[in-house]
Amino acid sequence: MTASPLLITALAITGAVAVWGIVDTAGLAAFASYLVGIQFTSRAWFIMLAVSFILITSIWLALSRYGAIKLGQDDDEPEFSTVSWISMLFAAGMGVGLLYWGTAEPLTHYLLISEFKDPRASASLALFVTNFHWGLHAWAIYALTGLVIAYFGFRLGCPSLVSAPIIKVFGTNRLTRGIGWLSDLLAIVAIAIGLGGSIAMGVFQVKEGVDALFGLQDTGLGLTLGIFALLCLSYILPLTVDLSRGMAILSNAAMAVAGGLMIYILLFGPTNFIMGGIVQAFGEYLGGVLTHGFRTFTFMDSQIGDWFQSWTLTYMVWWLAWAPFVGVFIARISKGRTIREFICGVVLVPTAFSILWFGVFGSVGFYGTLERDLPILDVVRDNVSGVTFFVLSQFPLPSLTTAAVVVAAFLFIVTSVVSAAFVLGMFSTGGDLNPSARVKLSWGVVLGALGLVMILSGSIEAVKTIIALGALPFVFIVLVLVVCLLKKLKEERPNPS
Repeated sequence: MTASPLLITALAITGAVAVWGIVDTAGLAAFASYLVGIQFTSRAWFIMLAVSFILITSIWLALSRYGAIKLGQDDDEPEFSTVSWISMLFAAGMGVGLLYWGTAEPLTHYLLISEFKDPRASASLALFVTNFHWGLHAWAIYALTGLVIAYFGFRLGCPSLVSAPIIKVFGTNRLTRGIGWLSDLLAIVAIAIGLGGSIAMGVFQVKEGVDALFGLQDTGLGLTLGIFALLCLSYILPLTVDLSRGMAILSNAAMAVAGGLMIYILLFGPTNFIMGGIVQAFGEYLGGVLTHGFRTFTFMDSQIGDWFQSWTLTYMVWWLAWAPFVGVFIARISKGRTIREFICGVVLVPTAFSILWFGVFGSVGFYGTLERDLPILDVVRDNVSGVTFFVLSQFPLPSLTTAAVVVAAFLFIVTSVVSAAFVLGMFSTGGDLNPSARVKLSWGVVLGALGLVMILSGSIEAVKTIIALGALPFVFIVLVLVVCLLKKLKEERPNPS
C-alpha cells in the first residue's frame, strides 16, 4: 500500500474513530448524535432537495438522448452477465439491511403512526414510508455516483477515483487538486464508517438467529464477538481471489437464499393478504414517491419531527455514506453497458425487489398484528434484531428458515466487506481496477476494527448515528460530481436510440 498523504490521513481518521469507539463507545455515540442533530435540524430541507434532485436527474438521463452512450468505448461489451451484475450490485448495496429490517421497519413505523390513524391505514402508510426509504431515491444516489465514476473512468480514461471527474472538468490547479484530495478523503472515511455499521447490524442479526436456532438465552457479548471473529476469517479468502470468482459467487448465493426465503413466506403464509399488500404498496408508492421526496415535516409536532430525523433523514444520509463504495463498485462491474441500461438496472430492478421484499415480510408482520393478535409489536419494542426470527417461528420448518436467514445475512456481510475493501483498495492505488490482495486485506483489517466499534456500541440507533456523522459531508461531493457529469455529457454527440 502506497503511504500517500491521503492514505495516511484517512487511516489516521478512521483509526482514531476506531480507538475512540473501543475506549469510550458511549462518548463517541453521544458526540455523533450531537453533531448529526445540529445538521439535521438546520439542513433537513437541503438533504431532501438534494436526493430528490439526484432522482429526477437520473430519470432524465435514462430518458434523454444521452441514455444511448456506452460506459466505455462504443465496441465494449459487459464483463458480467446481467444476472450476476444485478446480484453483485444488490448484495453490495443493501443485502444485510433488507434481512434485518424486512418486518421490523414497517412495524416500527406502525407503532408511531397508529397513535394518530386507524390501525389498517397506519399499516398502509408504514409500508409506504418503508418503501420510500429503500426505493428509488436510495438507488438513484448509488446509480448517479456510480455513473459518474464509470463514465469518466471507462469512456474518458480517468482513474476510478471520486476526485477524477472534478479535476477532469475544472482543470488541474491548486484549488481543484485540494478539492479532489478532500473528496477522496471524505469518500474513504464515509465508506469505512458506513461499512462498519453494516457489519454490526449483520452480526447482531446473525447472533439473534443463532440464539433462536439453538434455543440459547443470555449469550450476551461473547457469542456476538465469536460470530464477528468468524466473519473476519470468512472474508479473507474472497479478498485474495479475482473479483469475478469471489464476489460474484458469494452475491449469487446470498441472493438465491434471500429470494428462496421470500418465495417460501409468500407461498406458505397468508398469500392473499400478502399479494394484496404488495399490489397496494406498488400503487401507493408510484403515486406518492416524488412528492414525498420534498416533504420535510416542518409544520408537524416535535414527535413527528424527531421520527423524520431518526428515520428518513438518517436513511438518505446513510445511502450517501454508502454511495462512494457502492457507486464505485457498481461502476467497476458495469463497463460496456449504456447509460440507460445502467440506470434502469441499478435503480428500477433493486427498487422493485425491495418493494416485493417489504411487501412480503411487512405484510406478514401486519397480518400477525391485525388478524392474529400476535405479540409481535412487543418484540419490535424489546428486541428489533429478533423480529425476523419471531415471524419465521410462526411458519413450518422454522429451524430451516432461521438457518437460511443466518446464512444469507452472513454472506451479505461478507460481500459488503469484500466490495468495500475492493473499492478502498482502488483508492489506495490511484484508481487501479484490480488492486492487489495485500492492499485489499489491509483494508479488511481496518473495516473489521470499525465494525468492532459499532458492535461494542450495542445499539442500532448509535450505529445509525455514527454512520450519519461520517456521511454528512459527502452530500456536497455527490452534487459536485453530478455537475461534472452534466458538463461533460454536453460535449457528447450520441446517436438517438
